[in-house]
Amino acid sequence: MDADVIIVGGGPVGLLLAGELMLAGARPVVLEQLSERSTAYKANALTGQVVRFLDHRGLYQPFGGRGDRPQPAPAFLFGALPLRLSGLPGNPLHGLQIRQARLESLLEQRASDLGVDLRRGHRLQELRQDDDVVSVRVQGPDGGYEMRTRYLVGCDGARSGVRKKIGVLFSGFTDPSAISRAAHVVVPASSISTDTAAIVLPSGDRIGLYAWHRTERGAYVVVPHEPGVVMVSVIEWNGPSITDEIPVSVDEVRASLHRVLGQDLPLAAPTTAGPHLLRRGFVTNTRIATSYRHGRVFLAGDAAHVHPSVGAPGLNLGLQDAANLGWKLAAQVHGWAPPGLLDSYEAERRPAAERVTMQTQAQLALMSPGPAITALRQVVAELLETPGVTGQIADLLAGSDVRYRMHPGTPHEWTGRFAPDLDLSIGTRATRLAELMHEGRPLLLDLIGSRHLTNLTSPWRDRIDLVTAQTSTPRAADALLIRPDGYVAWALGPNGTDGLPDALATWFGDPNLPA
Repeated sequence: MDADVIIVGGGPVGLLLAGELMLAGARPVVLEQLSERSTAYKANALTGQVVRFLDHRGLYQPFGGRGDRPQPAPAFLFGALPLRLSGLPGNPLHGLQIRQARLESLLEQRASDLGVDLRRGHRLQELRQDDDVVSVRVQGPDGGYEMRTRYLVGCDGARSGVRKKIGVLFSGFTDPSAISRAAHVVVPASSISTDTAAIVLPSGDRIGLYAWHRTERGAYVVVPHEPGVVMVSVIEWNGPSITDEIPVSVDEVRASLHRVLGQDLPLAAPTTAGPHLLRRGFVTNTRIATSYRHGRVFLAGDAAHVHPSVGAPGLNLGLQDAANLGWKLAAQVHGWAPPGLLDSYEAERRPAAERVTMQTQAQLALMSPGPAITALRQVVAELLETPGVTGQIADLLAGSDVRYRMHPGTPHEWTGRFAPDLDLSIGTRATRLAELMHEGRPLLLDLIGSRHLTNLTSPWRDRIDLVTAQTSTPRAADALLIRPDGYVAWALGPNGTDGLPDALATWFGDPNLPA
């Protein structure tokens, strides 16, 4: 075999997946058709549970996080309505300001440090598979060549060539009546009021920065980008028809904003060096692959699902696909994966994609024009003042509302969910649960010093770390079995069961098979 896993696509999802495979002892090769890393302006932040996963890999601070650990956001938006989260018990919604180009650069450097074979300028041309191997034909800068691999993962975006080659449909819909336009622009310096975080219109009216605003004609947001430059994004329903034959321009964005806002905001193209954002598209493009797996070929990230970008859930969804799939593929490569482990990838990640497509469509519906929507917004705004509703929406936006099915029996309240952030002490050393997960190994965390747990775990010690620690954090469990992707597979506590051997066998296979 030329590789344990071939990853097609060297964006954030493919690079993170490659790193996860290397941590787990598998050999990936990443094929990226671009000869140089893209500098196109895409996402500018991570939102949701993936921020805590990066903390589990020791990447939160190196990627620009503030403080020693992720802190929940005090406020957010849902359908351009305020979502006040300050003081919400167990607030799950975390954020990390990082532009996608910077994220890709850091993930590429990490992959390189781990020894990943990243091949830029290499395009997948042909793909075929049988029961034992995937064979591919690749076109590289120096000509074509062939490779054989155990598994292949398409992380090659919404227009995935891998998905097309394996014949998987991309089912969903696109509403052509809703058009999104976005651009980096220059506005007159006199229009920016930094003390009130607002833009002053020629009429004297003010519009707030950072937050989406909805009118009876559409929605818009203005966000500072760099000194003298702001990002303007406009969603317009039932506006003038468009054609791809005419490229989008700053004048087009200005005209759309004028129709939605009802008055003019002077805009001009930036004169500083780019890259600068300038795009249009169908805002409601929503699709999920009919299958995430075809034999030995898998789909992850945008190759498996696309959705409206409102609320910025895309990287949260796609990067967690990679976190979920990486250790499972490595287990299969090493020969100890239990039956059905690879099938659990789609079983766990498809519901997450379905939740994202649902909530982003719901948010767009709340942002659309019409008096009936205005009335609906009043009702929803009142509901969002209720702590229980606020918490439920925060879970939905964070992606923490999806609970994985872990093993038969009565589960503890933590099983199937991302592990809680625990402050720990091991002897005299203070640490955190996240720090114990940096190497991407399965972990049994024993908080009571139980010899019984040590004995039960002993047959799996070649593939599971056992750590005995104490915690000052009020605990609802005496022990946790945590998968490499950060999810609790089993917990021992008043409401749990002592089914540890079953959980170990379910996720980490037959202990008699060598790791």
